[in-house]
Amino acid sequence: MLKQRVITAVVMAAVFLSALVFLTPFTFSLFVAVVVIYAGWEWSELSGLSNTSMKLSYTLSVTVLLGLAGYVLGLSTTAPLHAGVGQTLMGWLAPWWAIALLWVQGYPSSAVLWGSRGLRGLMGFLVLVPAWVAAVILMYSEHGEWLICIVVLIVAFADIGAYFSGRKFGKHKLALNVSPKKTWEGLLGGVVANFLFVIALGAFLKLDSINQWLMLFVLVMITVLASVLGDLLESMVKRHRGIKDSGNILPGHGGVLDRLDSLTAALPVFTLVFIYSDFQL
Repeated sequence: MLKQRVITAVVMAAVFLSALVFLTPFTFSLFVAVVVIYAGWEWSELSGLSNTSMKLSYTLSVTVLLGLAGYVLGLSTTAPLHAGVGQTLMGWLAPWWAIALLWVQGYPSSAVLWGSRGLRGLMGFLVLVPAWVAAVILMYSEHGEWLICIVVLIVAFADIGAYFSGRKFGKHKLALNVSPKKTWEGLLGGVVANFLFVIALGAFLKLDSINQWLMLFVLVMITVLASVLGDLLESMVKRHRGIKDSGNILPGHGGVLDRLDSLTAALPVFTLVFIYSDFQL
C-alpha cells in the first residue's frame, strides 16, 4: 500500500510540474479545469446523487460555471485577465470558507443547515469554482508558476508536519466528530513546518524589511489554517455521506478530491490575502 501511494504521488508530482513548466497560463488553466470538472463528478457522489444522469448533469453544471467564470475573468490565449475582476471575484467567493468553518465546528448538529442533496451540491460549487478561479488568477500573475508552487508547498509542508507530529505527539483531538485522527499536535506540526518554510522562502527571496517578512508569515500561516479547513470540510461531507474516499482513480490515495481537499480552500484564501497584502515576489 505504501509503495502504491509513493508511486502515485511521484506520478502526480511529475504531471503537475510538467504542466506548470511547459503549459502556457491559458492551457494550464484548461488543464486545471479538467481536474476540477472530474472533482465535480466525485462531488456529485458526495452530494448523494446516485443516478448516472444526475451525476453527469451536476458535472456539466460545474463545467458551465467554470466557463462563465473564465468568461468574466477574460480568460484568453493572449490578453491579460480583466483588471480588478479577479480581485472582486475572490472578495465575493473566498469568504464563504468562514461559513464552512462554522459548519465544521458545529458538526453533526450543523448538518441540518447543509445536509440536503441540493445544499451539498451548492457547497460543491462553492468549493470547486473559487479554487479554479484562484489558480487562474495566480497563474496569470507575475511569477505565476512560483505562486502556484508556493501554495502547493505550503499545503505539502502542512500535511507532512501534521503527519509526523500527529503520529509522535497526537493526543488532543482537533475535530473528533469530523476526523477522529486529526489532532491539535498535528496542526501545530504543520504550523512549525511552515514556519521553517517561511524562513527558507524569505531567505531565497532576499526579503530586506520586517514588513515583507511579516506579510509573508501572515500569508503562509493563514493559508495553512485554510488548508486544514478544506481537508476537514471534505471529511465532514464524506462522513455525512457514509463513505471513506471520494473515489478510487488514484491508487493508494482514493479520489481526486481526497488529494485536492486542502487546496480547494488554500488556493482562494492564499489568493485573496496575496491580492490585498500587495506582497511581491
